[in-house]
Order: sequence, then C-alpha cells, then structure tokens
Amino acid sequence: MTEPLDKTLAALGEQAPAPKPSGGARIRTYFLTGLVVAGPVAITIWITLWLIGLIDGWVKPLIPPAWNPDSYLPVAVPGFGVLAAFIGLTVLGFLAANLVGRTVVHSGEQVLDRMPIVRSLYKGVKQIFETVFKQDGTSFRRVGLIEWPGPGLWSLCFITEPARGALAAGLPGEDHVCVFVPCTPNPTTGYLVMMEASKVTEIDVTTDDAFKLIMSMGIIQPQQPAPPLAPPPAPNLAADAKPEIVAAQG
Repeated sequence: MTEPLDKTLAALGEQAPAPKPSGGARIRTYFLTGLVVAGPVAITIWITLWLIGLIDGWVKPLIPPAWNPDSYLPVAVPGFGVLAAFIGLTVLGFLAANLVGRTVVHSGEQVLDRMPIVRSLYKGVKQIFETVFKQDGTSFRRVGLIEWPGPGLWSLCFITEPARGALAAGLPGEDHVCVFVPCTPNPTTGYLVMMEASKVTEIDVTTDDAFKLIMSMGIIQPQQPAPPLAPPPAPNLAADAKPEIVAAQG
C-alpha cells in the first residue's frame, strides 16, 4: 500500500513547479546584474580619465600659452596633452631617424657619458626601452611555467632573454634564460630568476591573458585556443575525369 503512494507523491513532486523567488531575491539578482554590467565600464572610464589627466599634467605646462587652448577657453580640454605628446614623440622619432637627428642624439649621449651617475642611469633605461619596444624582440611576449618556489609549485612567468656574457659564464651548465615571475595582483613587481631553458615550459597563452590571470588572482582563466581549420578536401581527379572518358568511348 505504501509503495504506490510513495510513487505517486514522487511523481507529484517532480511535476510541481519550482517555487518563485521572493521580491528580495529578485532585487538582489537585479542589483548584482547591474553591478556586473556597470562595474567594468565605470572602472575602465575612471582609469582612462586618470591616465589622460596624468599625461595632461605632465605635458600641458610645457606647451606655450598661445598654443594651449586652456589659456583662452573657460574649461580645460582633456586629452590635449595626450595629443600633443603623441605628435611631439612622432616628430622627435622622425627627426632622430635622419642623419642630422642621429648626430644630435649622439652628441647629447657624449655629454651624458661625462656625468658619472646620470651616465649609468641613462644607459640602463635606454637599454630597457630598446629591448622591450624593439619590433623583432620577444621579451615579455612569451609566457611560460616554472616549478618555483618549490617542488610541485608552479608559477606563471614571462620569458625575457637568454643569459649572455658574464651572466652566462657565471651560471653552471649551459642554456640559461632569464624569466620574470610577477606577483599577484600587481604584476609590476616580481622576481628575476635565471633558470635552465629545459626547466621552463612555454605555454600557448598571450601576454594579455597572462596579465588578466595574474591581476584577477586566477579567476579569469585564459581561453582555450581555437582548433586549426580543417584543410579543404582534395579534389577527386578520377571522378572528374570519368565523364570525359565515357564521352570519349561513346
């Protein structure tokens, strides 16, 4: 007697509609949805405006008052310093690429070479900029995994450059590379580690995805790379030639 009754109650329970959420649950859901939509937009706008204001604060004092629209407009024009910096750096690069510009740059570097402290600072910063921003360089464009800081503990790293010169000579063995292990959630700080190239596993992850993974403390995982497209099928030459052969026989 009890078995059919249990089956009937179970069937009624499966067919019963799910309880509707209460008004407070709906409000909480709507609020979280709005926060997810508006939060990234607000933070992006805030960071963009902060960067524009920072560059404007550096560049606008260097612009002559006659060329600065803030001198004769009732409100400040945001972004004018960014535009001026872009134009100025482009013109500077054009002039430095010419013979006259290279001569001026070389003369200025000779003057800096005579300053004890400024000389070392300038050479170091210049070498960093040339290494990071050169077109054919691979620094910070390759992402890898290393077993660090201990066995069984894997850390994300950026492969910078192979060890050369005195650094390579002072390391035991051969084929060492310099890797940068960033900290979470601030990837601008980290550790420089020299490791054997065989102990660094390069992975198919872009630098943008790697920075997202680090800054989100592992929440934003890199997407799976798309599978390669299948090659088109080879044409069936025998099937294409068959009608012609039949026609010729006929």
